[in-house]
Amino acid sequence: MSCDRLQAYFDGELDAVGAAQVETHLETCADCAAVLEQADSVRALMRGTASYHRASDALRAAVTQARPAARAAAVPWYRSVWTGAAGGAAATAMAAALAFLVLLPPAAEPLIADVTNAHLRSLASAHLIDVESTDRHTVKPWLAVHADLSPPVADFAAQGFKLIGGRVDFLEGERAAVTVYRHGAHIVNVFAWAHDDERLPEFATRNGYHIVFWRAGNLTFCAVSDTSVDDILALTRLLKALSAPDGRE
Repeated sequence: MSCDRLQAYFDGELDAVGAAQVETHLETCADCAAVLEQADSVRALMRGTASYHRASDALRAAVTQARPAARAAAVPWYRSVWTGAAGGAAATAMAAALAFLVLLPPAAEPLIADVTNAHLRSLASAHLIDVESTDRHTVKPWLAVHADLSPPVADFAAQGFKLIGGRVDFLEGERAAVTVYRHGAHIVNVFAWAHDDERLPEFATRNGYHIVFWRAGNLTFCAVSDTSVDDILALTRLLKALSAPDGRE
């Protein structure tokens, strides 16, 4: 596997297939696993201790317009690091390069950042669940009343995804209905909200969390979890089938 793909995985720039391939490689490559572990540690430290300020619309637009030139100028620097690293020094060199890239403007849409932050907030606070139930006939009506949305809800315990409840959250200032599932030791948040941005991504990885987006009817959905790519895609397929005309929710 090339180092460029490892970097792209760390930055969340691979599609679902590419991310799955990298994860398979990481299961047998201790060097690459060490690189990502070090880079994640550096990023977590920076994000945990540094103050955060959202860029203004004007600044974001300026950065977006300048990004192609900046990226072209940066290629020789980091590619030389990837190419020159070898043996035991490879992990240190690549981790240093990845850590440096954390400082660069993120390539993700603001929506991905908002979804990731909402997921992390729910795991770190008491606001994971507002209504606790494995019964869709309890969770779905509650969401309809409190979130003004009625997303498809089902308990997929037989497939390994147990419905544990729901809550109301906010994404980009919009109210979102969240259905919460447990998959082994992992929590999966499934957000649903009214969103018509044509630039909606399909898949992203941030800080070890996989994010899958899709649309159904007049709603946009997003599943977020640190479970494997295959697992989150499996739940996504179940939910998409539930939203189909003959899904019989």
